[in-house]
Amino acid sequence: MSSVPIAAEQEPGTTVTLLEPQGGSGLVRRTVLPGGLRVVTETVPGVRSAAFGISAATGSRDEDSAHAGSAHFLEHLLFKGTTTRSPLEIAALLDSVGADHNAYTTKEHTCYYAKVLDRDLPLAVDVVGDMVANSVLDEKEVETERGVILEEIAMYEDEPADLVDDVFAAHFFGDSPLGRPILGTNDTIRALPRERIVEQYRDAYVPGELIVTAAGSLDHDLLVEEVRKVFAEQLAAAGDARPRRPRVGGPAVTTYGGTVVESRETEQAHIILGSEGVVRTDPLWQASRLLSAALGGGMSSRLFQEVREKRGLAYAVHAYHIAYSDIGTFQIYAGCLPEKADEVIGVCREELAKVAESGITEEELRRAKGQIQGAMVLGTEGTNARMGRLLSHELNYTRHFSVDEELARLDAVTIDDVAQVAADLTSKPRALAVIGPYEADRVF
Repeated sequence: MSSVPIAAEQEPGTTVTLLEPQGGSGLVRRTVLPGGLRVVTETVPGVRSAAFGISAATGSRDEDSAHAGSAHFLEHLLFKGTTTRSPLEIAALLDSVGADHNAYTTKEHTCYYAKVLDRDLPLAVDVVGDMVANSVLDEKEVETERGVILEEIAMYEDEPADLVDDVFAAHFFGDSPLGRPILGTNDTIRALPRERIVEQYRDAYVPGELIVTAAGSLDHDLLVEEVRKVFAEQLAAAGDARPRRPRVGGPAVTTYGGTVVESRETEQAHIILGSEGVVRTDPLWQASRLLSAALGGGMSSRLFQEVREKRGLAYAVHAYHIAYSDIGTFQIYAGCLPEKADEVIGVCREELAKVAESGITEEELRRAKGQIQGAMVLGTEGTNARMGRLLSHELNYTRHFSVDEELARLDAVTIDDVAQVAADLTSKPRALAVIGPYEADRVF
């Protein structure tokens, strides 16, 4: 399907087939409406549900420092009433059909979704579409939700196992969009004016910046018409706008090594050791995933065996890779008793040095492939996951991949590919973030 254009280059008013119903995927089609709104669906045979989502192609990294948290703030407000529905009516309609509905904000996009019985898909389109297209952003609701978000920040800061991710990011990426928390801070949320939220809504929630995705028991053409009706006014105002291009590449991102310690009277020390990884479009992306699985992805992984099973130093230890359009991070997390932190960090550094020097074994590679492939296939059995795959492909790549293609890409990774990724880790700045009962200048 390499000849299929990306959405930005597809002729408005046309429909193209992105994937045929084979290779582990259903029929995937995309329609670009005049005005730039795209609708991407996957028909999944044999199910009675449908997952529907509308996503804005902007997230927290698109904010400036003075308005950090505005994308997430806006996400909250879209549930707070439209020109024709109150917040209670929105909630009651979705609850009345047993919908699994919510929203989330990431560094690079925001998504509103509902999973329903197939017969109720028109209702989900109408309600979620109305939220996105016709939000009123009432001033009173802004102030109410400001308090809710401040509570959410407080709740998050009470969870050091989660907070350490933000501590690491703030240190590693510095004062940049990737270094700032998605929720914003107490200061930025208190200072964020309604006018700025309205401005973001008007700029980021226009047809060309939105992506409609749906998967399950559905009719593509009927869904397109339902979406067209909901967004009729916005499409007319958008004129000849085209869909946003995938977020691929970008200027170099500055990173910082060294150690940051946040002093807290916690029962555990929470640790992240990380360095620069690969971007999601890098040919070695799959190799990086396999390295993280072999190093710290399961009970047979090196870190689990060395840190937990052999030494009993920690209950939780794992490795993972986070990839953006222009940079990635390879990270190891561990939670342990404060007095064991030095030893845990030492073992993690030692295992990183070992894989950098000699890579992993063929057996480790085989297990890692099986682990990731199994998890990927099992994770795509649901319609929510299928909808998420469509969104990821539209946002981040220039084409869609079938499940079988992704399995084949993992199968093609060699032990030399993994060794190259491992060796590259040692040439990049390495950072350490620790939350625990230590002095801020504690050396690890």
